[in-house]
Amino acid sequence: MPSSLPVSRRGLLLAGASAATALTLAAEAPARAAFHPRRPFGRYGAPADRLTPRTLYVHPGGAGDFTSVQAAVTAATGAGRVLVLAPGTYRETVSVAADRTDMTWIGASRSPRDVVIVYDNAAGTPKPDGSGNHGTSGSATTTVRPDGFTARWITFANDWLRADHPGTSGTQAVALKVQGDRSAFTHCRFLGHQDTLYADSPALGTFARQYFSHCYAEGDVDFVFGRATAVFAHCHFRTLIRPDLAGAPHGFVFAPSTAGANPRGYLVTRSRISSEAPDGHYKLARPWVPSSDPTARPMLTVRDTHLGPGIDAVAPYTDMASGHPWQEQRFAEYRNSGPGAVVTVPENRPQLTRAQAAAHTRESHLGDWHPRTGT
Repeated sequence: MPSSLPVSRRGLLLAGASAATALTLAAEAPARAAFHPRRPFGRYGAPADRLTPRTLYVHPGGAGDFTSVQAAVTAATGAGRVLVLAPGTYRETVSVAADRTDMTWIGASRSPRDVVIVYDNAAGTPKPDGSGNHGTSGSATTTVRPDGFTARWITFANDWLRADHPGTSGTQAVALKVQGDRSAFTHCRFLGHQDTLYADSPALGTFARQYFSHCYAEGDVDFVFGRATAVFAHCHFRTLIRPDLAGAPHGFVFAPSTAGANPRGYLVTRSRISSEAPDGHYKLARPWVPSSDPTARPMLTVRDTHLGPGIDAVAPYTDMASGHPWQEQRFAEYRNSGPGAVVTVPENRPQLTRAQAAAHTRESHLGDWHPRTGT
């Protein structure tokens, strides 16, 4: 494989996937005033004129309270803290403890392309202390544990590339792992390859609700996965080409691992799936039944969503493990459109009735929680 491919891909990860995708995201993003470098925090104040006493400012060049996101998180003790991030690339790993409840991160320019948190650990990357490899969870660029977390206009990325590490078997490389209940992401991007967005919960018996609105996620293998009760509304998912593979499938968009006792898993609504890979080279989903929870019954509902030609319309679902066939899980569709949604083999495309679809909504998944949906 030519060495220019991984280098180019890393640049695209940070720049915005592709020219076409960048244009699309620009069209989907809210209108904003031109960003002025002399006001790096835009409408959100500055250290000398704080938005609120509980607001902290992050600027990579030193114009804020901190130059790194992790330093600001460490200092932001207590509940209800706000971090305003100036435009820049923050190459670091960030871990937010569970006691930082109701924290908000804001990308100051109101464009997720301007504020990028990125690192390049994979599951097979050795830990600096020599105690073993990071593992999937440990590979995450950003890990968010508290309840009530909100992020707007931020890119979370992991730019680890298989081509740079041909001897590494643990190729999972998480951009964001989020575990808390009432976690909301609006106009954010999640960039990576395998296991990009880990929408999870802190424990098997905890049903964490998460909401992703007007977001963009890209990847190849199981790049949206986990056991959270997660709603993806007005989101764009993009599957990537795999120059290391000769044929299909290149990967899988969703890999939910919903606990059997949880009546609500992943809901994708009014969204779309596009692809830079050849037609039919991606599966819509496969169920993840982890060894830590062999009783899991993964749940995914995709409704009112445009499925592009990259999705295998004949057989959009497949098994991850032979003992847990997808047909025994909770996969369903309703009123989808596009070439990837054409029903040619009915038994491979479980469809909800209109009455059943009424129980698969944003409101049914989120219950008494009403996240902010505006810009």
